[in-house]
Amino acid sequence: MRPIFPALLVLLAPTLARAAPVTPPVASPPLGRDAPTLYAEWCASCHGEHLDGGKGPRLTDAARWHAFDDATLARVIRDGSRTGEMPAFGGALNAAEIEALVVFLRESAARRREAVPQDNQPLPTGPLRSEEHAFTVEWVAEGFDVPWSMAFLPDGRMLVTERGGRLRIVENGMLRPETIGGLPPVVVKDEAGLLSVAVDPDYARNGWIYLAYCDPGARPETAMTKIVRARLRDGELVDREAIFSIPRDQYPKGYALFGCRLVFDGDYLFFGIGVRGSEAAVTRDAQDLAKTTGKIHRVFRDGRVPPDNPFVHAPGAAGSIWALGVRNPQGLARNPRDGALWESEHGPRGGDELNRIERGQNYGWPFVTRGINYDGTPISDKTDAPGLVSPAVNWTPSIAPSELEFYTGDRFPRWKGNLFMGTLATQKLLRFVIDGGRVVHTEEIFHHLGRVRDIKTGPDGYLYVALELIGRPGRIVRLKPAE
Repeated sequence: MRPIFPALLVLLAPTLARAAPVTPPVASPPLGRDAPTLYAEWCASCHGEHLDGGKGPRLTDAARWHAFDDATLARVIRDGSRTGEMPAFGGALNAAEIEALVVFLRESAARRREAVPQDNQPLPTGPLRSEEHAFTVEWVAEGFDVPWSMAFLPDGRMLVTERGGRLRIVENGMLRPETIGGLPPVVVKDEAGLLSVAVDPDYARNGWIYLAYCDPGARPETAMTKIVRARLRDGELVDREAIFSIPRDQYPKGYALFGCRLVFDGDYLFFGIGVRGSEAAVTRDAQDLAKTTGKIHRVFRDGRVPPDNPFVHAPGAAGSIWALGVRNPQGLARNPRDGALWESEHGPRGGDELNRIERGQNYGWPFVTRGINYDGTPISDKTDAPGLVSPAVNWTPSIAPSELEFYTGDRFPRWKGNLFMGTLATQKLLRFVIDGGRVVHTEEIFHHLGRVRDIKTGPDGYLYVALELIGRPGRIVRLKPAE
């Protein structure tokens, strides 16, 4: 079996960020067999059907997994152990199959230790303690159909998007019963719906509100991420303008992997667009500069393309592209201390990532990944490569990261400047300490209170969190100091 696009990977990796649009091959040979089959055939007889051990050691032991990084584990599978107790399988498995088996083993062991939540715990009634602060979790509002995104207006009101296609207002601690009118048609199916909302930094002067949503295409079962801005007047959106779109007859099929978060930086608006599908021919569009999918974009706040964008003069390239090679960006935040842009994204099965996004850089999807296809087959035999940026943090099994937020309030002084990230699959709120562009420390703040969809620093300095609840209407809570 050959590695994924071998000629392209060698030739393009060092120069892709400054090259003309890349057109990947139409098809590529399968990289190998699925990992569950490989485990059952080659590993289960020694390590047990469910990794519980037998002739070989138990593979669900957390200490064992902390002792091995992915490269070491792959080497042991390929070359065997130095003591000879573990035979070498390099002759039976190709490189891509070994990488897929590493993902499968980590995924299976982690899920045996910590099952994916099937319900939500009630809100804690007393204080919780983190490493830096004690805090309480306070109810703000509930009754949402998947509260996907929040944004505060200057008067303290909160805008909330529901993925089901409604824009709501929370005012004086109460969810107003009426919905805001004047929204464009929104596709609501699978992952499609109303996505991010953001308020213009100069809202007090210009009144602009920005929305990302899934727009229906001209052909059946097609949709695409679209961004508009409008003004709120008497409960209606008016003066609507398109900020980002592509021709509707070019919308891809399916209802998954749309992105999309909105982040302002001075006169600029950043946003991410997902690859819009998991099929090989579609997902490779992340490496094609003529395609807007699988990219981080930068435009002026009115949608114009800045003349200093990295690919604006590349023949055939979409001028709005700021960085490429991302899969499904779910979080985007700007560090107010140094201006750096950070992005979180869903991998396939494993390989979730946190990335520091830089101008013109290539983040590798699908040339390099630590994930595998949903059916267990390999995607690539590469986890990194020259010229392609590796993630700051990666997770296998998948945690399904969501929104990012740099805390900027004063209520939690020892959290100020820290990066917070929510997760969907594991229902966690995580805190990262960033130093010199690197993540130097990670802490879990809480878990199992719901799927964390959004995080925002409120004008009152508290940390607000939007929670999607399993089988129940969603809620918004806030963290308050307990000292």
